[in-house]
Amino acid sequence: MRRETRGQKGFTLIELLIVIAIIGLLAAMLIPNLLDAMQKAKQKRTMADMRITGTALFSWLTDEVGAAAAGQGTSNVALASYGSPKTLAVMESLLVPTYLQVVSPKDGWKFPYEYYLKTEDVHSRQVMLIRSLGRNMQSESNDYSVTSFDPTDYDQDIVWADGFMVRWPQKG
Repeated sequence: MRRETRGQKGFTLIELLIVIAIIGLLAAMLIPNLLDAMQKAKQKRTMADMRITGTALFSWLTDEVGAAAAGQGTSNVALASYGSPKTLAVMESLLVPTYLQVVSPKDGWKFPYEYYLKTEDVHSRQVMLIRSLGRNMQSESNDYSVTSFDPTDYDQDIVWADGFMVRWPQKG
């Protein structure tokens, strides 16, 4: 018995082009959403790290002065009132292992956090601040008003100071 060889043996060029076009359309729709979700995850990780480290700082402050002097309500935060940034080694010497297992060295974008802590004047209103410069690693300002910003603007600074978020992503 002999089989007829005139039957179709594969895909035609048109069929392949249609499949490639469909895959291209799906990729064009999904890739921007994937990239946005990745940036949002980095932003959320940064905020979570700041809150965890901030809680440890409050525990340290409470142990140092008996009660936290920070956390006073304010509508503006000036970076200059927090002194100079502390190194990661200083932060680790204060917090590890009593309050944290490890101090987060980098934010979600793999850039170093800026840690400010007045170890010499723990009774002042402004004692501790943590800042992430966002995706672009450029400081917007050294003075911040307490406010949120559009969560899709990943270049914004995220700032935690004295027990509350000063600049944070939130739809509003």
